[in-house]
Amino acid sequence: MIAPPCAVILAAGQGSRYREVAGSDQDKLLAPCRGRDGVLRPVLEQVLVNLPVEMHRRVLVTTPGRPQVAELAQAYGCQVLLLDSLGMGQSLAAAVAASADAGGWVILLGDMPFILPGTITRVIEALTEEGISVPRLGDDLGHPVGFGRAYGAALQGLSGDRGAKCLFTSGKVVEVAVTDPGVVWDVDRPEALVYRER
Repeated sequence: MIAPPCAVILAAGQGSRYREVAGSDQDKLLAPCRGRDGVLRPVLEQVLVNLPVEMHRRVLVTTPGRPQVAELAQAYGCQVLLLDSLGMGQSLAAAVAASADAGGWVILLGDMPFILPGTITRVIEALTEEGISVPRLGDDLGHPVGFGRAYGAALQGLSGDRGAKCLFTSGKVVEVAVTDPGVVWDVDRPEALVYRER
């Protein structure tokens, strides 16, 4: 990459499956979670701690009315976008528009606390200006996903709940083989907060 990519953290989902089990007033992004380093932090903070230090530019998208999420993100150097999001596509479009001059974008989900920093670095290293890089664990593609600068307009054109996977079919995709189960581990239900080697 000519210029470093921007980290885009998507944290605007309502976590309805999590709330069904944990309670309607529970925000999974703030739930206590023991990271792979053994330290107990909120789910979102685990995601932010795992960002490589060289990722200076960080944009987090969340919904209004979540001051704790916004404050946590700002404490880790994120620009926070408050958005009544209609879905992942709209959140992505807004984040990329806010960082349109970046050298690319690495998309992370706010509810995936167990991705190792080294895995994120490998995705960045595989990224080119006109490419997409994505980790592969066995048969599964995971997160984070890197998009080169050439995808800026396409990412800004996303809408609703349509994510960026549609760009894979016409893009130059580089799969990064990993052994990190964190790339496919999201926290949809409270029992997923506990990391166990798979």
